[in-house]
Amino acid sequence: MKYKKTKLALLVTSGLMLSGMASAEGTATASMLSNTCAGCHGTNGSSVGPATPNIAGMNEELFVEMMHEYAKDEYPSTIMGRIARGYTDDEIKAMAGFFSAQAIKRYPQQVDSKKAKAGEKLHKKYCEKCHEDQGYDNEAGVLAGQWMPYLQFSMADYQSGKREMPKKMKSKVEKMVKDKGEGSLDEVVHFYGSLGDK
Repeated sequence: MKYKKTKLALLVTSGLMLSGMASAEGTATASMLSNTCAGCHGTNGSSVGPATPNIAGMNEELFVEMMHEYAKDEYPSTIMGRIARGYTDDEIKAMAGFFSAQAIKRYPQQVDSKKAKAGEKLHKKYCEKCHEDQGYDNEAGVLAGQWMPYLQFSMADYQSGKREMPKKMKSKVEKMVKDKGEGSLDEVVHFYGSLGDK
């Protein structure tokens, strides 16, 4: 009886060790895959900018969705379409998990304080419902501390139709521009650019 208990304990321990090794191997693979993004997106996804976005802390589902859209040329890019086609679904999921677990390192930007103050009010009125916690929340994409040129380029793509705006966002942006003018877009960008690490 004692022999059976010892054998069972050894089997359970071995299983846990192998499981831990598999988990560590998966983490190492995700880290290795993610290192290939560092040249543009910075170490662990914190971009040194100015036109390349931070992907650290990015929502996993959003990361996967965007990579698939890049791979199908449904999302405009310079090189991301070609890069995204080089990964399997499992590799993309592994990278999504890796980046979502990283803390963003935000760098100071040249911000117009008057625009940032006006942008904060605009954010509360037009953007807060989706981009919660002043844009720090990652569910709809982290905007807080994101590089301002990247945000400006993205908004230009949305407005030109090069990139499709989600229906809710389109309605809010159109209302904001109608109520507050074209300059409101720049004010919101300055607000997000003014936000540092929490």
